[in-house]
Amino acid sequence: MLTREENELLTRVERGTPCGELLRRYWHPVAAAAELTDDKPIKAVKILGEELVVYRDQQGNYGLVGEHCPHRLASLAYGRVDDEGIRCPYHGWKFDRTGKCLEQPAEPAGSTFKDRIKHVAYPVETLGGLIFAYFGPEPKPLLPRWDLLVWENGKRWIVKDSIIDCNWLQPMENSVDPAHLFWLHGDTAHLAPRVNKYAEQHEFILFDFGIKKRRTSLPVATGDVPLVDEHPLLFPTILRHVAPYQGGHRHNLQIRVPVDDTHTQVFRVNFVPSQLEKSPMEVEVPLRYSQLKTGPWEYDMRMVSAQDSMAWETQGKITDRTQERLGVGDEGILLLRKLLKEQIEVVRKGLDPIGVIRDSEINRIIDLNVINERIGLYRLQTPETHRNVAAS
Repeated sequence: MLTREENELLTRVERGTPCGELLRRYWHPVAAAAELTDDKPIKAVKILGEELVVYRDQQGNYGLVGEHCPHRLASLAYGRVDDEGIRCPYHGWKFDRTGKCLEQPAEPAGSTFKDRIKHVAYPVETLGGLIFAYFGPEPKPLLPRWDLLVWENGKRWIVKDSIIDCNWLQPMENSVDPAHLFWLHGDTAHLAPRVNKYAEQHEFILFDFGIKKRRTSLPVATGDVPLVDEHPLLFPTILRHVAPYQGGHRHNLQIRVPVDDTHTQVFRVNFVPSQLEKSPMEVEVPLRYSQLKTGPWEYDMRMVSAQDSMAWETQGKITDRTQERLGVGDEGILLLRKLLKEQIEVVRKGLDPIGVIRDSEINRIIDLNVINERIGLYRLQTPETHRNVAAS
C-alpha cells in the first residue's frame, strides 16, 4: 500500500504538483484531427486540469490556447477563426498560435495595449491523425514517432472513448496487471479461446521508453511450445499492443490522457497492415466514438474497454491506495509506481525523464517490435532497436 502523501504525489496532475510537472515533459493528444472541420473548427478541451481550445485556422494550421479570453474571460470556444488565428466572440480580441494578441477592436488606433498581452498558448503538432500538444518548458522535445503512427502500408483509424471518471493512474496500472485478463475479459467472446487462467509466466522489463510486459505460456501438455506475448507500457500514459483482427492482426496504441485529477480521456489508434491499402500521412484518419456507459454505473460489459472502465471507475475517483493489499501478482504495478517516483525526482533535478526524445535519428521511426506468438506475430530477426535498462 501507499501512504496518503505518496498517493497524492503520484496522482495529482495540476501545474505545480510533482506529477503534474513530470507529465508536462511529454506530448499529449488533445483531439483527433478529424474532430475539427470547416463547419466546426474550434473545440474546447481540458488537459492536465487546464481549460483550453484547440482550433484549425483557415490556412489549415492548428493552435491551442487558453479557453478564457484574458480581456473579460469569455470562452474562445464560441469564437471564430481566420487566416491568422482565433477571435474572441465577446469583444473581438484576436490571438495567433503563440498567444500574441493581434487585434483589440475597441482600443484607439496606435494603442500598444495589445503588445503587452500574452495569452496562454502551447505548441501543437499532428501525427497519425491526432493533434498533440506540449505543455512543458522549452526547449520542447521531439514528438515521438511511434511505429504505428507513421506506418503507411495498411489501414489506420482512431477510436475516442467517452470520458472515464477516474484518475489517470488507474488505467496505467491496469497496463502492468496481467492477472486481471482472465477474470475481467475471459468471458468476452473473441478473447475467451486465448485467455488462460494461470498457465503463463509474467515478466516486467525496464527499457528506454518504459516497461515491457512479457507473458510466456507454460506447457500444459507434452510437446507444447511456449508462446510469448510482449508489449510495452510507454511511460507515462501509453499502452502499445497487438491483437487478432479478421484473420490477421491489429496494432493498437492506447493513450490515456489526464483530463484533470478525476477524469481521463482515452484515444485508441489502430493500424492493420495491408499491401492493398495505404494510410498516407497527409490523408485524414477516420475517427469514431465509443460510448462505454449507457448511464451512471451502467457499463456495456460486452466491450473490453467498458469492462476496463468499470474496474477503473469503481476503485473510486482516485484510488485510496492506503487501503489496498498487494500480492505477488502485483509486481508490475509496484514497478510502475517505483518508476513514477524516480522520474518525478529526475524532473525535480532539472533533467529529462525517461522516454523524452531529442535525437532526430532515434525519432525517424521508433519500431517497438511488439509480438504476440499466440496469433502468429513473431519477433523480427534483427537486433532490438532499443536496449533494456536494468531495474535498480
